[in-house]
Amino acid sequence: MQVAKPVGRNAPAIKYDILSALTVHALSGDKHRQRIVLRVIALITTRYNWRSNELSIGREEISRLWSVNERTVKREMSKLRAMGWVSVKRPAARGRVAVYELDLKQIMIDTSEIWPVIGSDFQARMSDEPTEDTNIVPFKVKPPPLDESEGDVWTRVQAILHGRDPELWASWFRHLSEADRAGGVVTLMAPSRFMADYIAQKWTGRLLAAYSRVDPAVRSVRFEAAE
Repeated sequence: MQVAKPVGRNAPAIKYDILSALTVHALSGDKHRQRIVLRVIALITTRYNWRSNELSIGREEISRLWSVNERTVKREMSKLRAMGWVSVKRPAARGRVAVYELDLKQIMIDTSEIWPVIGSDFQARMSDEPTEDTNIVPFKVKPPPLDESEGDVWTRVQAILHGRDPELWASWFRHLSEADRAGGVVTLMAPSRFMADYIAQKWTGRLLAAYSRVDPAVRSVRFEAAE
C-alpha cells in the first residue's frame, strides 16, 4: 500500500481519492462510524492545509462545525488520536489554538477494505508499487513479532495475526495485550474504549481463529479498556 502526497499537478485527484475512501468507509459502517468519519471530513474540507499537513483549529471552533458541545469535541478528538488518524503537532497555548496533523497513511490503511467497493481502478491505483520520481510514499509497517512457533500463547497469536495481514496488525492488533486467559475465555486489553469496541465488532472472529491454532481450549474473547 502507499499514499501519494496531495501536492503538485495530481493533488486534486489524490484529495478526491482520500475523501472517497473516507466516505465509503463511513457508509459501510454503523451510525457511530459514520458520525466520526463525517466529522473528520468536515475538518478536512473546511480547515485542513493539505500542503503542510496542518489542521489549525480550536475546540470552540470544532464544536461549532460539528454542532456539539466542547465536551463532545474533547471525547471525539481523543478517539481519533487512539485510532492514529490525528495527532497533536503543536499544543494550544495562550492566544494560539492547537495545531493537529493527519496520518493519511493510517487513514488509507484503515479504509483499505472498501477499496474494491469503489472500483477496481481505485484499488489498483492505491495498491500499485511506487516508482522512482513520484510522490508516492510506501506505508511503513512495524517489524513482525516472533515466529508463530515461538514464545508464549499471546506472542504466537500476534505472529499469526501479523502473518495474515501486516497492515491490520500494525493498525489495531499490536495495541492489544492479553490480560487473562482462563476457562476458555480470553480477556484482551485495549488502550481505549473506542478501540476495544471497534475491534470487538470487526475482528473477534479473526482473533478467535488465531487462538484456535495455538490454544484450542479458547472459545470466546472479551475486551476491556485501559482507560
